[in-house]
Amino acid sequence: MMSNWIDWQWDNIAGASSGGDLFEIIKSQRDTIMTRDQLQSTMAEVIDGIRLFDTHEHIVDERVRMAETLDFTYFMPHYLSSDLVSAGMPLDELEAIRAPGRAMRDALRSAIYPRDPGYPFPERLPDHQPTLLEKWRRFAPFWARVRNTGYARCVLTAIRDLFGIGDLNEKTVEALSVALQDSKKKGWYHYVLKERARIDLSVLDCGGTDVDRSLFAPSIRFDRFVDIRDLIDVQRLEYETDMAIHSLNDLVKALEADMARKVQDGMIAVKTGLAYQRIIQYDDVTQHDAEQVFNRLFRHTVQRLSWEEAKPFQDYMMHQVIRQAIEHRRPIQIHTGLQEGNGNLIANSRPTHLVNLFIRYPNAKFDLFHAGYPYHHELSTLAKNFPNVYADLCWVPIISPTLAAQILHEWLETIPVSKILAFGGDFIIVEGAYGHATMARQVVSKVLSDKVRVGLYSEEEAATFGRMILRENAQQLFGL
Repeated sequence: MMSNWIDWQWDNIAGASSGGDLFEIIKSQRDTIMTRDQLQSTMAEVIDGIRLFDTHEHIVDERVRMAETLDFTYFMPHYLSSDLVSAGMPLDELEAIRAPGRAMRDALRSAIYPRDPGYPFPERLPDHQPTLLEKWRRFAPFWARVRNTGYARCVLTAIRDLFGIGDLNEKTVEALSVALQDSKKKGWYHYVLKERARIDLSVLDCGGTDVDRSLFAPSIRFDRFVDIRDLIDVQRLEYETDMAIHSLNDLVKALEADMARKVQDGMIAVKTGLAYQRIIQYDDVTQHDAEQVFNRLFRHTVQRLSWEEAKPFQDYMMHQVIRQAIEHRRPIQIHTGLQEGNGNLIANSRPTHLVNLFIRYPNAKFDLFHAGYPYHHELSTLAKNFPNVYADLCWVPIISPTLAAQILHEWLETIPVSKILAFGGDFIIVEGAYGHATMARQVVSKVLSDKVRVGLYSEEEAATFGRMILRENAQQLFGL
């Protein structure tokens, strides 16, 4: 649009004048815009040609999807659902209509948070699902309020590209629901991730190592060894590890054995998401002080500690997790910044809470997630200063493509390019990973073309950096 306006102005002025300042200004603007458009187009082709290494997904086993009756509310396992609640949709109303979306979410949560159900009031759920049109009627007013967001645009991108449906509205909701049902065929995950998103491999955080190795490589949480607050937590670990746990030393041995088994089973990274439960400041705690807290769990069978009471013990155990990750040469992925959902304490997840770990464990490799947003400047500083800190943009391109571009601009000017990871889809459903991959490519191509246009990088350098941040850096970090 702007380029056409410049062409029109240039032609009119050229016909009415032999030159002059205005003529030269308009001509310069036209040439600049044409150069920018050409650069963006060229860089987009380069970036589209890169097969991605995806640093972070939660994609649920394909068998769960195959077993569900799918409709448009399948696109609400997370993210879009959070925006709907933020826009005023009552949680009970959301849960009443999104059975397939909730099923996908619950399949993940039961594996990662067995004591923390996503929806605490199952008795409020309807006995029967509303009809499709009734679901749409209840959804539509809130959809109108959130369709502007990055979460919504990601869903719309997936709907358009994978199902050929240009919008989500009253006229298309039935066709989309039918298309979703028709897509329940073996190989859909491979088609979406490999062929359409062009993702070679995704690091998968889904609670186990039994994953499709042609698509995924597992990252495992050991938070259940850290976030222990009552005797039931201990007993669950005894069952999972087949080891008796009567002391803090027993617990550390159980952790060591469990991580060794997970490494043997193909785990490529350690993940922690405790920013959802507590502050991610893990102080240096003596074994004696940690054991004093741990022993309280055995004084009463129903006692449950608050996270503040349990913090010394939890801090000690997080240090043990990191030491084991170093022992097995596995990077540590840490959730920092925005928590998915509604109403959490964002200050708990500031990246600078972790500084003592970076200093104490120089041989560890820390992959800090989500750019630390809204504390992204903190993460930039940490990754610039600490050799063992990597900056991961996962999730951010759908939080805000504009913000993702701003952060990537900053990172490319401050952080060694070998430590920047530009894509992690962070989705429960494969269609979301596709939409996110599309948006992430757009962010990267725009940023790199801007850098070339202002003369900061050559086109060859930009192409090299694109391959590094979208693929090669992650391959090296995870040893693949």
